[in-house]
Amino acid sequence: MPNSVTETKAQRVERLKREKNPWDGLDEIRRFSREGFTSIPPEWIGTYFRWWGVYTQGDGAGVVGGQGGEGRALPYFMVRIRIPSGLLTSHQLRTIASVTERYARGSADLTVRQNIQLHWVTIESLPELLDQLWSAGLTTKGSCGDDTRNITGCPLAGVDADEICDTSQLALEANQFFVGNGDFYNLPRKFKICITGCSVWCAYPEINDVGLTAIRRTSGTDSEIGFSLRVGGGLSTDPHLGLRLNAFVGWNQAIPVLKGVAEIFRDSEKLRENRERARLKFLFLKHGWTPESFQAELEQRIGFRLDPAAPEIPPNDVYRDHVGVHPQKQSEFCYVGAAVLRGRITAQQMRSAADLAERFAGGELRTTNMQNLLIINVPHRNMEALAIELDAVGLRVGGSPFWRGAIACSGSEFCKLAITETKSFSRWLVEELEERMPGFEQHLKLHVTGCPNSCGQHWIADIGIEGKKIKVDGRLQDAYYFCAGGAVGLNQGIARPIGYRCLANEVPDAIERLLRRYLDERRPGENLRQFFARHSDESLRESLAGEVVAAVVRDPSPGRVPHALEG
Repeated sequence: MPNSVTETKAQRVERLKREKNPWDGLDEIRRFSREGFTSIPPEWIGTYFRWWGVYTQGDGAGVVGGQGGEGRALPYFMVRIRIPSGLLTSHQLRTIASVTERYARGSADLTVRQNIQLHWVTIESLPELLDQLWSAGLTTKGSCGDDTRNITGCPLAGVDADEICDTSQLALEANQFFVGNGDFYNLPRKFKICITGCSVWCAYPEINDVGLTAIRRTSGTDSEIGFSLRVGGGLSTDPHLGLRLNAFVGWNQAIPVLKGVAEIFRDSEKLRENRERARLKFLFLKHGWTPESFQAELEQRIGFRLDPAAPEIPPNDVYRDHVGVHPQKQSEFCYVGAAVLRGRITAQQMRSAADLAERFAGGELRTTNMQNLLIINVPHRNMEALAIELDAVGLRVGGSPFWRGAIACSGSEFCKLAITETKSFSRWLVEELEERMPGFEQHLKLHVTGCPNSCGQHWIADIGIEGKKIKVDGRLQDAYYFCAGGAVGLNQGIARPIGYRCLANEVPDAIERLLRRYLDERRPGENLRQFFARHSDESLRESLAGEVVAAVVRDPSPGRVPHALEG
């Protein structure tokens, strides 16, 4: 028997994965359900459940206690439902509403990977919940764990008037290939794929391990649609934007290429030595790989040479929330997008949206990576009535830039790694800014993340705030550290740490000062990204603080995440 005392965290996880494919353990899950929470062994609690989209969660009021850098777990689970490319039917959403109401205390979260996430699920109800999802053509497999996560894509695939091609079927084909595939259950860490045919890259291929973006190449009178290929994107504590390879990927080459990249990742033993440096991007950040060496290895794996890349035009400062009423490529239809503030949605709201999608459209909905919900194929005669009814159930078809632009991770309400509470804080922050700046109209991506892991994607936001703790009168209180100027597309760049942090209750003051300066000093047509780009960190920090202040480092005290309420 291995001596678990001497194992590192990475060694233990690697041993457990070698010993069992968690997807073969459904019978064990059913047994745990019959025998209760105390029957679940540690390897399932800490590792195997994740392959089923299941994590233990915190107490719903802010995680306290715990050890080893994680908060205290309760005998309840978070369950993440996989929604490939955000494609949903009213029947499926109604099923999710039903299980949310029955097993998850009536509320759920839309995530930045187009999933729907439940909380408060007990082990006794887990098999029944999974069975009901499967009956609706839904699964939780692979939405957590060291495997291929939900495959994201443009939520307007097939209906976007400006799309290059409809990639929804290709995304579903890739999803079918990877989900439950025993050849790819044991990856070094999570593996994220984005496949998009839209011209504005609304699914953020730049921050995925693999990003396929549709492109049209021409030669004389011939024209062909294929894909640009980016690899090694990812955020977390070491953000890295994907690197474009010199490759044109044909439509029929897409699945072999995805498989080949996954094999390179799977077989990289160096990436299995440290859980914090186990993503594909670390081949480039830490192990000396280049786009050229990666492509050479990929072509050897797939057994054919890829054509050279075709010229592409990355999107320039396009806002991508899909909120509002917009025309489709099908002239008789439009789509209606509702802004779901911080992604929190109730079972009744999901049921209402499903019903409205059937009453006013064809019963098709989409989730987005800005945590919003769309109804597509709406006849023009129905769009106004649909918008009114969505607004009536709290799903705003429109709203202020603050309401539309706010993104929030799970936070310490449920996540054992989070430092700060984010969901209620984000609602309060939005309401404060709406009241203080009612005429503000500039598009704004305001992302709130509760720890350095960047599940709220603060690195690509106009204003991104990262959860910290500040000790006041001997007690640790929620605080936030500011980053500014993140972008994807033509002007891609990681948000700059500005060197300013403040208590959570001071954040609205800081943002108001910064945005009022922007309104006072902006140049004609200048957006926030451009304004931030021409100002120094010192200048922006002074705007946030209201005075000249010294810079503070992002992580003032090294060590484990301070979950305890008191230092």
